[in-house]
Amino acid sequence: MLLDYDGTLAPFRVDRYQALPWAGISELLTHIQKEGRTRIVIITGRPAAEIAPLLQVQPAPEVWGLHGAERLLANGRHELMQTPPVMQGKLEELNAELRRAALGGFFEEKANAAVMHWRGVPPQKAKVIERRTRELFEPLARIYGLTMLEFEAGLELRAGPEKGDAVRALLEEAKGGAYHPVAYLGDDLSDETAFRAIQKRGLGILVRREKRESAADIWLQPPTELRIFLERWLQACQSPVQKPGA
Repeated sequence: MLLDYDGTLAPFRVDRYQALPWAGISELLTHIQKEGRTRIVIITGRPAAEIAPLLQVQPAPEVWGLHGAERLLANGRHELMQTPPVMQGKLEELNAELRRAALGGFFEEKANAAVMHWRGVPPQKAKVIERRTRELFEPLARIYGLTMLEFEAGLELRAGPEKGDAVRALLEEAKGGAYHPVAYLGDDLSDETAFRAIQKRGLGILVRREKRESAADIWLQPPTELRIFLERWLQACQSPVQKPGA
């Protein structure tokens, strides 16, 4: 089970450290994990270390952070993809500039990216922040080969993989074993690469209050339909194992 965090397992918050899961979600994921028949992996744009304190699932599941550039395994092992020096240097310069003046939005610095948010900002001000951010990010993307990632109420200028790359890597790890049902649950535009990566391999699930065009296979409204999905997954985990051909 592959899961985005913000907007999927937890409602968005302007202060991302207050984005706790919807009621009952952590408990269901804990029960699913304890059954021992599901590998739970969180794939998030956040730094990986931020997830466990918010999610409160024990033991903490594996997390792929920074859209897949970072990996925090369940055993505590940490891996971080190195950014090419020229890209890294330009991102560090940009982050330093945005620390001094955040264009009126909410600045977030990552190991491989610079991020500008305007969630919760009045619409007219949000348009100004978006325009100024694009004017700053777009030339750097063209010149230095960085990727400009759009998400709801924000832009990220980054180096490294997308969530779809993380999904493909995880599917490749499972290749050659027994049949593995797999699902990816996400909500944002940044999850679309993951939905495309899982097509014909598993189930893509769009989790959001309002439906939109998506490469996902089905749509769930959180939190009620999300809880129902997890409850049914748990029931499937608790059912007897059927051997092929039985």
